[in-house]
Amino acid sequence: MSYSSIEIIQYDEQWITNFKSIKQVISKSLCDLIIDIEHVGSTSIQGLAAKPILDIDIVIENYDVFPNVIQGLEKIGYLHQEEWSFEGREAFGRIDTLTPWDGKGTQWMEHHLYVCDKDSEELLRHLAFRDYLRNNREAVIEYENLKRKLANTVKDRNSFSLGKTEFINGILKKVLG
Repeated sequence: MSYSSIEIIQYDEQWITNFKSIKQVISKSLCDLIIDIEHVGSTSIQGLAAKPILDIDIVIENYDVFPNVIQGLEKIGYLHQEEWSFEGREAFGRIDTLTPWDGKGTQWMEHHLYVCDKDSEELLRHLAFRDYLRNNREAVIEYENLKRKLANTVKDRNSFSLGKTEFINGILKKVLG
């Protein structure tokens, strides 16, 4: 039994399907305002055990379109969370489990949604880390072992995140220099 409420579960192929479904609803709402929608974080790495929460980055050209992106996301049930945002990464929260609203009353998997401009350092870091793990099975095993150990020893999400920092930064240093 772990100290924290952090649940690490075996990789689930459904995570990719869930991401694609959410991406489709968001893409329809934002149309020409965005460049892409990226599945990042642990659930985007095949075979990696993870917290069952998707991390999604919406990529925009620049912040000129951001006010329209906020409006488009509000229409489907997201709220801009300025207090969780910082330069290069704007956070959005879900109003309820039906967000994003697709007109069908679908209940979606829990997920974190961010908007990043295409030149954002945060986006670069997310993609570099994801892509490294996708191509390095040994790193996936090491990262999973670290996450399981932390989930069983730390008492909160902040400590869990801090416990992963050295590993993540080591990978990013290899990849980004």
